[in-house]
Amino acid sequence: MAILCVIGARGGSTGLRNKNIRPLLGKPLIAWSIEQAQQTPGIDRIVVSTDNDDIAAVARRCGADVPFRRPAELATTTAAKFPVWQHALAEAECFYGKAFDTVVDLDCTCPLRDVADISGAIERLRQRREDGVDMVMGVADALRNPYFNILEAGENGFLRPSKPLPSAVVCRQDAPRVFTHAGNLYVMTADYLRRSQGLLDGHVEGYDVGSGKAFDIDDELGFAVVEFLMRRKLGVGATADTGEVRTDG
Repeated sequence: MAILCVIGARGGSTGLRNKNIRPLLGKPLIAWSIEQAQQTPGIDRIVVSTDNDDIAAVARRCGADVPFRRPAELATTTAAKFPVWQHALAEAECFYGKAFDTVVDLDCTCPLRDVADISGAIERLRQRREDGVDMVMGVADALRNPYFNILEAGENGFLRPSKPLPSAVVCRQDAPRVFTHAGNLYVMTADYLRRSQGLLDGHVEGYDVGSGKAFDIDDELGFAVVEFLMRRKLGVGATADTGEVRTDG
């Protein structure tokens, strides 16, 4: 497979200014995703899709290519991922002079995923594409379940399960399994990306990354949560007086 990795990082973040290049444990946030892509066997090219010069400069220093700029209409707060991917694929194929058959997207606000997750999702798509699977995306067990403890108001204003079943579900274990869209990992065929208009237009399978990795950074709280989890995952801490990162043990 000829695999293109796309890392999207627009400059106009409103929830947390400059979050994509904000330092996280001593390196820019985007660097974590670039390094994961570099460590994943089979990925041929790594491109960063951005509209921002500062992000582009950081991405290049980290070893990614930035061969194009994302158009302004694809860098708004309401822009969807799918056309951003389509633009990146077309521009990358033009720049490199080759066609890719697989596209991987790594969201740079989700550094908790592992290289093994990326490799596993790539392998899953390789095994399942002949069965008609178009995309494999990161998911995790949802913390709340619409059959059990997600509620909505009925016409009379009284609460009820969002997705009621013929028999009431009285314990979480009896509810049908539902997933959180982790947003951290997407692996798709290039043909699917070229012909489709949205994320779930085709046959999409989930790849369970585990609930401990299904966190992203959108605001200060999200940054603090991810930073805490990254410290625990990597076994690093910070001294109380300087904030200097140290390795435990």
